[in-house]
Amino acid sequence: MALIQPEDRDFFDRELASFLPDRVFDAHAHVWAHGAMHPGRRIASLPRDGDYQEFSRLQQALHPGRTCAANIFHRICPPAHFEEANRWTSRQVACNPQYRGLFLTGPEADPEWLRQEVRRLGLAGLKCYHVYAGVKPTWEAQIPDFLPESHVRMAHQEGWAIMLHMVRSRACADPGNIRWIRHYCTTYPNMKLILAHSARGFQPAHNLEGLPHLKGLDNLWFDTSANCEAMAHQAIIRIIGHRRLMYGTDIPVSHLRGRSAAAADTFFWAYQESPVWGERHSEIKPVLIGLEHLRSLKWACWSERLSDTQVEDIFWNNAAQLFAVE
Repeated sequence: MALIQPEDRDFFDRELASFLPDRVFDAHAHVWAHGAMHPGRRIASLPRDGDYQEFSRLQQALHPGRTCAANIFHRICPPAHFEEANRWTSRQVACNPQYRGLFLTGPEADPEWLRQEVRRLGLAGLKCYHVYAGVKPTWEAQIPDFLPESHVRMAHQEGWAIMLHMVRSRACADPGNIRWIRHYCTTYPNMKLILAHSARGFQPAHNLEGLPHLKGLDNLWFDTSANCEAMAHQAIIRIIGHRRLMYGTDIPVSHLRGRSAAAADTFFWAYQESPVWGERHSEIKPVLIGLEHLRSLKWACWSERLSDTQVEDIFWNNAAQLFAVE
């Protein structure tokens, strides 16, 4: 199947062509080396290797005709393949002076070794993930279970960014998440903490409840990646401010079909194979998640009455500031 279908082109032309700025900095995206991936996490419909060339092609599919840059990191892989994965990220970053990259790591890593490796590979910080936590289920891990304080201290010393996909059932509204985010940001002000997926606000009610407790943190940022709920982005813009919000695709998730959807006090994902698209008088043809996500961000910007300049901040200037990209 072709990557872009007629329904995707129609959607972009109708919904997004007049909204998307000329420059797009993708603050949250993945590259991948086939040999480093766990077999169960490979996506058969996407390129075998997500190198710079293939990644650029995926970017242009979502943002046709736009100038694109990115902050990239390797997809989840077994810890035994961390070395290969991070070398792969470093090689892709070296292809473009406006790219930045993060070092994929688990909580067991020695901080001094992290300092050495991140410097050696020319990367800009750390990517942690709950799947490497030593607790079960990892979806209920506290932040230090997969982002230990020693790593945050090192990031503070080096001026690094850290990409955090927080977990626990209520995400931004969870008291433990609020406590650890505030502690890390206030104790280590030279570290730049990014809350992925609009603070994992796939259920926007959690953002509305939790974000007021995260105000006033000058080193706290958010990326929008793959979140299709407009209110999740809107809550950040209104409560925290648009200068702390950065666009992100979550490539390759962006090139699956479907969307995230809030329900009850949680959320679910509807993918192309989910049995929901025929439940009306005519069949629905799902478009790329990345396009649904872009429309949700358009709606948020419209609802908050952002100017064109403020929209450009979200799509380029905010990330360029954080990652020191000219």
